[in-house]
Amino acid sequence: MADSTDPASGADASDDARDDADEPNDELPADVVDEAERLTRIARQTPDPNEADARRERRDALLTDHEFTSRIRDDDGDDVLVLHPDEWHDADAGVIRTDRIDDISRAVEIRLEGTGDPDDWDTVDERNRELVAEVRDAHGEVHGDNAAALADFVGNHYAKRIEDLTAAELREFRDEYFVRNAWPSNAQRDAIEDSITLVYETADEPVPDDRER
Repeated sequence: MADSTDPASGADASDDARDDADEPNDELPADVVDEAERLTRIARQTPDPNEADARRERRDALLTDHEFTSRIRDDDGDDVLVLHPDEWHDADAGVIRTDRIDDISRAVEIRLEGTGDPDDWDTVDERNRELVAEVRDAHGEVHGDNAAALADFVGNHYAKRIEDLTAAELREFRDEYFVRNAWPSNAQRDAIEDSITLVYETADEPVPDDRER
């Protein structure tokens, strides 16, 4: 389920209306908008099509909870993520029906390319790798390898700082990714809980599970 750019120019409102859509939206919480953007960016950067589809499906499910959907619009060569009420979408025609748009400010638009992109994923990954190096230097290879596996997981699936993982995301790493995809040694398996603790101690942050109890 890949994102596609809507080719129907007639499905868009005027340029002025598009500008209005950048204003704050009362229907979609800010954290939902941020998560939809993050999942879209990860999907676009993920080479594995199954992983990319999984991110898009997670975004779509999140938006469905609020009766919203999304599409990618080509705006003079730059892709724009548009989050809009599901009722505007004509599923049969695959376009937005302008006659269904009651208030353009209900939509949210996020530019995904160009100089307006506020996110620097390389910087996030660099920070995570620095944390891995600190753990390795201070606590040895086994804990360093486990920290590296955590950084791989965060980079591939969430593109955020390790310190910003939620408890559920950390459990996903520990219970699913680590045992299935990291190919850990017996020593790594035995040390993983201590390794996670050491990662967060090194970052001077509480472990998410502890923070959310």
